[in-house]
Amino acid sequence: MTRILIADDHDVVRSGLRLILESHPGWEIAAEAADGKDAVAKALETRPDVAVLDYSMPLVNGAEATRQIRKRNPSIEVLIFTMLDNDALVGEVLEAGAKAYLLKSEARQHLIAAVEALSHHKPYFSDQISEKLLETFLMTQKEHPRAVLSPRERIVVQLIAEGRRNKEMSSILNLSIKTIESHRASAMRKLNITSAAGLVRYAIRNKLIEA
Repeated sequence: MTRILIADDHDVVRSGLRLILESHPGWEIAAEAADGKDAVAKALETRPDVAVLDYSMPLVNGAEATRQIRKRNPSIEVLIFTMLDNDALVGEVLEAGAKAYLLKSEARQHLIAAVEALSHHKPYFSDQISEKLLETFLMTQKEHPRAVLSPRERIVVQLIAEGRRNKEMSSILNLSIKTIESHRASAMRKLNITSAAGLVRYAIRNKLIEA
């Protein structure tokens, strides 16, 4: 029996995923979550074989949720399921420990195969994502990568844009307030932003949160 966790902040998406995945013999839904923090808690509580995580979740995004889940239980394989077709995000979630990245537009064609591969601890990428990974690799051989936010800085910026205070972020990310402030300062320096409002605009423009 393959047990699966579904995490997405839209009820209709979770219902659709449940319908598709439960139709496969030998698969069951272990739990559902509507935000990243709950996804981590449900994963550690129910210990599914595979976690299907949306990237753009409140509180903790899919990359940070993946990082926390894999750190505490490396046997759980993660599929990032998202609308975002973005080179940087693919790299970020792979670095966090995900072994599959699937666009929501590809669900009907690839979802079953992706979960099947992960249930055997094998990676899975659609042709479109594989081509993107290859293009990104080839580009990095020619150009020096520009300064970008680290995964920790990225999640801190997301939480700031959601209106979270340092104490809340400390609790959500299990980091000290001093570390939170350090990530915030580093992100603002890299982005040449001097205010929280500027961080919010950056987060919206780069789809870290929904406008």
